[in-house]
Amino acid sequence: MAIDPQFHENREKEGEENGVAVWGPVDEPEELGIRGTHVAVDYDLCIADGACLEDCPVDVFTWVDTPGHPESDKKAEPTKEAQCIDCMLCVDVCPVDAIDVDAGRTA
Repeated sequence: MAIDPQFHENREKEGEENGVAVWGPVDEPEELGIRGTHVAVDYDLCIADGACLEDCPVDVFTWVDTPGHPESDKKAEPTKEAQCIDCMLCVDVCPVDAIDVDAGRTA
């Protein structure tokens, strides 16, 4: 299952963490929701393989700790999503389709 490209319409914004929007539902540590708006990462799908961090030419992502999550104990957070150049490399390399980039949505 891939990230919902309509998450911003189908989910409630629950606030922000590290300056990044958090879209619910969130029930830590098992359910972490989606982080980001323009560049969005579904934390419940992310397996932290690091391809997005390695391939992003403008360093949008940073690691954040997510201890106790069933998929991985860290996630790729779109901390600098405003820097995104819409190249879509992160979307292309994510092995579990946990990332969505939409030029029409702004952070």
